[in-house]
Formats: sequence, C-alpha cells, structure tokens
Amino acid sequence: MGALDGLFVVDLSRVLAGPFCGQMLAENGADVVKVESPEGDMNRGFPMVLREGESTNFLSVNRGKRDVTLNLKHAAARALLDQLIAKADVLIQSFLPNVAEKLGVGWERIHALNPDLIYVSISGYGAEGELANKPGYDTMVAAYAGITSLTGEPGRPPVRPGVTTVDLSTGMLAYSGCMTALMARERGKARGQRVNVSLLESAVTLLGFHAASYLVAGHVDQREGAGYSTLAPYDAYRAKDGELMLGAPTQAMWLKTCAALGAPELADDPRFKTNALRCDNRDALRSKIELRLATRNVDEWIIILEDIGVATAPINTIDKVLNDPQVRANNMVVDCPTPEGDMVPLVGLPFKLTGTPGDPGTAPPAKGQHNREVFGGMLGLDDAAIDALIAAGAV
Repeated sequence: MGALDGLFVVDLSRVLAGPFCGQMLAENGADVVKVESPEGDMNRGFPMVLREGESTNFLSVNRGKRDVTLNLKHAAARALLDQLIAKADVLIQSFLPNVAEKLGVGWERIHALNPDLIYVSISGYGAEGELANKPGYDTMVAAYAGITSLTGEPGRPPVRPGVTTVDLSTGMLAYSGCMTALMARERGKARGQRVNVSLLESAVTLLGFHAASYLVAGHVDQREGAGYSTLAPYDAYRAKDGELMLGAPTQAMWLKTCAALGAPELADDPRFKTNALRCDNRDALRSKIELRLATRNVDEWIIILEDIGVATAPINTIDKVLNDPQVRANNMVVDCPTPEGDMVPLVGLPFKLTGTPGDPGTAPPAKGQHNREVFGGMLGLDDAAIDALIAAGAV
C-alpha cells in the first residue's frame, strides 16, 4: 500500500529532474504515465548506454511508471493527451515556456481543461526574468549559481561537482512542491495550482550558509578542497592504504584526536593549541597527522577514531557504497522486475514511511511499452484505432 494510491500522474518531463519527481510519486503508489515523443526521451541515449533505448541515466529516474508515446506536433496526439490530462491529478512538464505554449500544454490552457490539476512546471532558470526561456543543464546551472566556484582545490581551476546535485535536488523540490499543492487541494485551500520549480532556484538554495555568509556579512567564500578553511583538522588525510575524512570541529574533539593518534604531544604543541592556530599552521598539522595515519590502514583507523568519538569516514568508491551493509540495511538498493522476468538493481527511495511504505515498482519501461494498455484501458480506443494513430505518426 502506498500513500498515493489512486493518484494519476501524467509525466511529460525529460532527462533527470522531472522524471525523478515522477519516480518518487510512483514509488509511493501513484499511477504515473510517462509520455515521450516517438523518438524517445533524450535521456535514453545519454552515456552510459546499455542497449538501444536504455541508459543508466534513464534507468535511474523512471522505474514504476507506464510509458506511452505521443507526437505532440500531431493534432490527434494532442487530443489524446488532453484526455489523459483531464483525468489526471498531477501533470509534470519541463518544456521551455514558449515550447509548452506551442504544444498546447501551457498553464492557462491546461488549468482551464482541468481546474483541479496540480501543474508541476520545471525550468532551467525560473518562470520569471529574461532567462525564463533559456534551456537549463545541471552542470551549466551549477556554474551559473556559484556551486562550481566553490568546488575544487584552492588556487586551482574550479571542478564540476561529482554528482548531478542540481538536477536531483530539483526533482526532490518538485516532489515537495507537488505534495504541498496536493495537501492544499485536499484541505480545500485551493483547487489546482501551478508549482514552479527550476534548476537555478534549487542551486541557489543549495548554497546554504555560503549564501548567508555573503548576504549577512558580505563575505564571498572560495574553494576549500575537501575541508574547511575555518576548521582544522577537518579534511581528507592519507592513511597507509588510502584516504579518510577526519574532523575535529571542537577543542574537545581535537584532544580526542590526539589521543586516538597516539600523539598527545600534538595537544601541547603551541602551533596547534587552538583551532585558529591549527588553521594558520594546517600544512604542518597535516604532516604530523599523516605521519601517524601512515602506520595503519583506513579500516583500522575508522574503528580507533570512532571508538574514541572522533568524526571520521572512509572515502568510499561507488562500488563499496552500493555493497555496504549499512546502505543495504536501509533498502537503498532495490531489485525491480522486468517484463522478461529479470531483476534490475537500482537505488531505493531516499525516505521511508512506516504506515504506507510504497513499492519500488517495476524496472523502467520501454518506449511506448504501455500504448495499448493506456490508450485502450483508460481512453477506450480499440486496436484498430491505435493502429491508425501509429500509421498516421501520432503515436
């Protein structure tokens, strides 16, 4: 049983942000129908491509959905979409505003068609301003919003963030906005309404305290590598067989770090007496710490440091993460069945509900896999009518 059982969602979005929102709705019980062009979501062809029409990008955000194809440049296809939208509780779309209007899925028209519909609109740079019709891409928006300027080592060129932070956080915020609008509808505070979400607004939100540092104190933060310029030790350090993160954000934890390293003399070293002094002498501090860490492997140090209460973590590669017992214990790897009877392992839902736990659902669908099921079962078309639409290039 899912919290959203009975909810019908039409997902017109592409690539990552919108589909991720749709996937979370599906996992919690919503019937999500993904609508693609006959050519398919461009995300199906992004590397790494496993086989034609199936990429790891696509697999990561489309499970649990049904899939239909519609050529929205064709009047008959737009008429079918209107019928689906008239039945829907939620529409997710990520077209540029001018494209949405051209295809007949702009807010005003769709709101008139279904006044109770929650219309989730995902854009690159926001619904307002001179860049409203500018396409948005995770990497480019991360740069525009200042995230890339904070990523990398001091004195070296900026680095692209290692994961698609902007796209996925936008998907999460779209889900949050959608659920807020559904709650408002449920409580009678509004009927349908438009939920505007953008990569830019998500990225600016992710600036967090870096934004507050500028807005309140006028300070522009810079790249700091793996650590923080205002804390030491708080960084990545080399042990005998690899790297680990080690942090001592308080004086008490610094003293514990010295004890754990078997180096009580560091606590008495005048260069390291206070956090400010340790920051001023971070290179010397690193040398002393790594001299001690070089005597043991990462796994050994993790046990020693954690036992005494020091903040630490191994710097795991993705293979280690996805096979980690703690990750598996929290169902962050799930098996999704395919129509052929195989299982596809994918990342699980990032939040869990105890009373309505939902279900990861089936593996992501093939392009147009459910054309006959949806157009026949939901819209009442027979096979001959569907065949005619296919022949006409509408489906």
